Amino acid sequence: MRKYFPSPIRFADYARCVLVRLSHILLILALLGATGGHWAVLQTVAWADMLAKNLQTESVSDAITKTFDGQHPCKMCKQISAGKKAEKKADLPLQVKKLEFVSERPAFVFAAPQEFRLSPVLLSELDGLNHQPSVPPPRSLAA
Repeated sequence: MRKYFPSPIRFADYARCVLVRLSHILLILALLGATGGHWAVLQTVAWADMLAKNLQTESVSDAITKTFDGQHPCKMCKQISAGKKAEKKADLPLQVKKLEFVSERPAFVFAAPQEFRLSPVLLSELDGLNHQPSVPPPRSLAA
């Protein structure tokens, strides 16, 4: 390990860089999966495969037309279409429930204590209150 990373600081920087990049890749994959982007990626792969196969036997314009016209789907395109339909059927319908609120109000009762006494004030507590403020205030506080 010393050969590639002469100091531990460089290795830590490298490891941090790798972890950040890995977390970004995982985040992108999660977003693709959550938004249905995996179907778009699969469809792109299917189109590229169809185009490559069509280019072997036909001209470029005919191969492009045959690939993207929708009249000649390949096996993978049919499977992707079936998967999209199955996913849409699997989505549960949103059940709207009526919110119920309780109309009873809680009762707040303020009751005076049975016994009330003033606590004696100690003179030692008042010692900190007898100093006068400085006039004019210090410049560091005035600015």
